[in-house]
Amino acid sequence: MRVIEVREYGTPGVLQMETREQPTPSHDELLIEVEAAGVNFADVMHRRGTYPSGPSPAYVPGFEVAGVVESTGSAIESFDSGDRVVSYVASGTGGYAEYALAKPIHTFYVPDPVSLHEAVAVPIQFLTAHNCLFEWGDLDENDRVLIHAAAGGVGTAAVQFAREAGAEVFGTASTGVKLDRIDALGCDHCINYTETPFVEAIDQLTDGAGVDLVLDGVGGDVHHNSLRALAPFGRLVAFGVASGEGTQLNSSGLLTKNLQVYGYHYGGALAEAPTRVLGPADGILQQLANGTLEAVLEDTIPLEKATTAHQRLENRASIGKIVLTL
Repeated sequence: MRVIEVREYGTPGVLQMETREQPTPSHDELLIEVEAAGVNFADVMHRRGTYPSGPSPAYVPGFEVAGVVESTGSAIESFDSGDRVVSYVASGTGGYAEYALAKPIHTFYVPDPVSLHEAVAVPIQFLTAHNCLFEWGDLDENDRVLIHAAAGGVGTAAVQFAREAGAEVFGTASTGVKLDRIDALGCDHCINYTETPFVEAIDQLTDGAGVDLVLDGVGGDVHHNSLRALAPFGRLVAFGVASGEGTQLNSSGLLTKNLQVYGYHYGGALAEAPTRVLGPADGILQQLANGTLEAVLEDTIPLEKATTAHQRLENRASIGKIVLTL
């Protein structure tokens, strides 16, 4: 089978097409013939060698796949050959491949109206957005929520979830095209952070009151400034460090404004509380099926051009989910 392999850490150019033997599922695994593989910023960090506890070369990257069940292990009763499914898979053994192994607990049926390309946005981006907003961030309809990188994969999902919840949605992005896209998804206040510091924009838009919840997948200065944008008793959910810059909390700011900061790491949360992390998945797929949610797919790229996919993600040139097609 064809796979993309990382044989050494480095630039997107280290992603190479290779051939491997088709895997055989163990008694508690599914073998999925992959039609779509998701691309995530964690894949980029793995490739660079900067992700804690990431796989060592040579490995096949990719955390999520959608496709058709090819075969099942002897202990599998919930899935059959031919089922359309989407699944979280272990990076290293990987999703950037024609076939991938998956566990049933991480796998979900894809309703007929939903394409496999759309479904592959669910295991990481849609679940991260939902978990950060609701399971961790406790969003309700009276809240103001600030979503950073709102035109990205997690951001476009989070804007829609927050809109559906009735919250007042503030989103940051870097170009007019991206701002137009999040506006169309229901973002109430679209902020071009390259023109206006977002803290100033929030202050003006809320008459100095601030926001109740921030979703921060960037880190660094964005994290520190987000704390400034919070209203008293506000919450911040930190779920990534796309800037590459770590953060140190200023305890005096937390104390004086009675703020709450939550950390969210998908893999760690999944290992410790799989039901909490994965519980919303079936409902999200149904919302995609009935049209109340949209999987924003403006970059679908053939597997053999995985290098291009990583370049677009690193250059912040993409909108929504990047999908590798097979």
